[in-house]
Amino acid sequence: MSVDPSRLAAWLRCPVCHADLEPVERLTLGCVNGHRHDVNKRGYVVLLGGGTKHLGDTAEMLDARDLVLESGAYSPIADAVAASATGTRVLDAGAGTGHYLRAALSALPDARGLAMDLSPQAVARAARSSERMDGLVADTWRPLPVRSEAADTVLDVFAPRNLPEFHRVLRPEGTLVVVVPRADHLGSLRAAGTMLDIPSDKADGVIAATEPLYALLAREPVAYDLALTPALRDALAGMGPSARHAATGAAAIPSDVDATRVSVDVLRFARR
Repeated sequence: MSVDPSRLAAWLRCPVCHADLEPVERLTLGCVNGHRHDVNKRGYVVLLGGGTKHLGDTAEMLDARDLVLESGAYSPIADAVAASATGTRVLDAGAGTGHYLRAALSALPDARGLAMDLSPQAVARAARSSERMDGLVADTWRPLPVRSEAADTVLDVFAPRNLPEFHRVLRPEGTLVVVVPRADHLGSLRAAGTMLDIPSDKADGVIAATEPLYALLAREPVAYDLALTPALRDALAGMGPSARHAATGAAAIPSDVDATRVSVDVLRFARR
C-alpha cells in the first residue's frame, strides 16, 4: 500500500506538546517544537506519548473478530453505524480491524477515515484494508493525538469512551456514534460464565454521562437472533475483553449452544 504522510498528518497533533504535526521527511512527522514521529510503512503512526498501562487486542482476538465480522454476524450493527455517520472525515476510536469504519466510508463516498486503536496489529489490519483509511496507534484514555475539530463523526463501537476528547476533536455540529451492548446481548454465551456481565442500564449510563457535552439525537435498538456454528460460537467468546478474563476460554461453552441473541443500542449524539 502507498503511504501518504500529508494525509495522515492532517489528522494529527504531537502527543508531547500538542502542536500540529506535519511531514518533515518521507516517513517522518514532526512539529514546530522538534518532536519527531516515524510513520510505519504499513500505513500508520504510533503516538502513545509517555506510553500506556492498557493492553491492546492480541492477534488471536483480532482473528476471532475478523471471523465474526466478516461472516456477516454483526452486519445489522454495521449498517446502523454507517447510517449514523455524517460528513467527510470519520474517526473510529477503538477501530479494531476497521470493519465499522469501512462500513461508514462505504456510505460516505467522499469521506476519509482514521482508524485509531491501542493495538498496532489491529491498526495495521485496518490501514491495509482500505485506501481511504489512515491508521493511528493511541490510547483512548489519554489526551488524543488528534487535532481539534478534525472529525465530522467519531465512532465508538464496543470501545472505551473519552467524552471530553471526542468533543474536542469533533467539528461544530459533529456527530458522535456510540454502540453499547444491552443486558441480553449474547445471553446464551454469557450463561456459560465465560463472558463478562453487562449492566442492565448501560445505554442510560452513557446518555447521562454525555449530557454536559452532547445532545442525544437518536437511540436505535438493534436486536436479532443469530444461529451459531461451533467456529462462530467460539469466536464470539474469544474476540472481546472476556477473552482476557475467562479462565478456561471458549472451550467452556457447551457444544449444544447453537443460537444466541445479538442486542445493542446504537446511540447518536450531536456535539453541543
